[in-house]
Amino acid sequence: MAEEIVVGPDGSARCWWASTTESYSLYHDEEWGRPTKDDRWIFEKLCLEGFQAGLSWLTILKKRENFRKAFANFHIDVIARFDSRNVDQLLGDAGIVRHRGKIESTINNAKRAQELRAEFGSLAAFVWQFEPPPKSRPKRLDRSALLEMAVTPESTAMSKELKRRGWSFVGPTTMYAFMQAAGIVNDHMPGCAVREQCEAARKDFEVPFARCC
Repeated sequence: MAEEIVVGPDGSARCWWASTTESYSLYHDEEWGRPTKDDRWIFEKLCLEGFQAGLSWLTILKKRENFRKAFANFHIDVIARFDSRNVDQLLGDAGIVRHRGKIESTINNAKRAQELRAEFGSLAAFVWQFEPPPKSRPKRLDRSALLEMAVTPESTAMSKELKRRGWSFVGPTTMYAFMQAAGIVNDHMPGCAVREQCEAARKDFEVPFARCC
């Protein structure tokens, strides 16, 4: 089996996938797996995971600043007001992925995100309710276990509920990738220098709950 941990030139031990490019290393060290309840970040990641469909995450990562500029830094209320003129402008923007379906999905999903915020109090409160119970996690996290968890009952449930509410480009595999990035699960490999940091952050993290109706 290929190495699961790679020590970089800086002496830091990282998950194997983070050693291939500097962009991946920075994303791995500073962002991936760290729990968040920032609605703007959560919406951005949900959208970008959708744009990734059929592409590599590195492609999206390299274009992320272009995406932020094109989509009003992923502010939900601003994107929800985009119209057909905005769609035409975005289709002419070579700095992003020019896919009409994914662009229109982002605008639609912003409107649906507004509905979730109104109901749950925040987008974060909605997504964190799908955090898997500790007993469902693998006793030994390795590459084989990660492959088996590309789709989980929780990511499937999140996908189904979002689709029921009118979201698109939110399949169960896409949702599990989102859960990994948002720290809803910690999939840093044992021995990775960031794993313990993320575990400590999760212990201190106050999970947002839906407001009472």
